[in-house]
Amino acid sequence: MLDLSLYVITDRKLQFPRSHREVVEEVIAGGASVIQLREKELSSRLFLEEALLIREITRKKGVLFIVNDRLDIALAAEADGVHLGEEDLPLQYAKKIAPHLIVGVSCDHPEKAKELEAWGADYLGVGTVFPTATKKDAGNPIGLEGLRAVREAVSIPVVAIGGITLENCSEVLATGVSGIAVISAIVATPSPYQAARVFREKIDALRRRNHDRDR
Repeated sequence: MLDLSLYVITDRKLQFPRSHREVVEEVIAGGASVIQLREKELSSRLFLEEALLIREITRKKGVLFIVNDRLDIALAAEADGVHLGEEDLPLQYAKKIAPHLIVGVSCDHPEKAKELEAWGADYLGVGTVFPTATKKDAGNPIGLEGLRAVREAVSIPVVAIGGITLENCSEVLATGVSGIAVISAIVATPSPYQAARVFREKIDALRRRNHDRDR
């Protein structure tokens, strides 16, 4: 089972002046279960250098490492997986090239989610759930009901993304998703470690309540 419960995505601009190393080490110490390296502007060479660094850290800590968009970088860095958007390499070709990798795909509609599951997606990144300034190309928010509709349409894990904060994360988790993806609410804070820790505590508290209820 993939532990996608606290999926933290890097953002060079939001976390400045901290380096990726500093942020990744802090959020892992705070309880992140997945690190996604997201780089939209670096050259391939510099992107790979960052990926190799994060691969070293995550491997030592036993945390999943996902590369955003770039299958070539994920393969070169020996990442655990790649996350693909609508404009990236189609899922079926990524699975053909790298069947050993975890492949996640962005999605915001139940019917598309069913297709992606049939094509072999390992998990879905679903959103945006709430308005967010992090992704400039994000469409209209799908809200909690849209998120729940996608989650109920598939049996593979669903990770919610988009505008998730400490204030709304309990509502998001209550839809039954496998995890939450967080960017600014963790990496842009004065202490990414402390922010990740509080998210981790909320996630674990909800899991305990659900476990006790189902006993």
